Amino acid sequence: MRVEVDVPKCVASGQCVMIAPDVFDQRDEDGMVVLLDERPGAELHDDVRESALICPAAAIRVVEEA
Repeated sequence: MRVEVDVPKCVASGQCVMIAPDVFDQRDEDGMVVLLDERPGAELHDDVRESALICPAAAIRVVEEA
């Protein structure tokens, strides 16, 4: 799995950080998403997928890799 974020689309809701804090964070100055781990371990995949699904701005993209 590879994770991509579209920072300009982010609305700083913080849902991704609450679900997958090892993968996502927020900038202090404006709350925009910060990607901490572009290739998270398998134990985090479900949380990352959930983060992408609930992101109100659809700013998170999950690329499934074989």
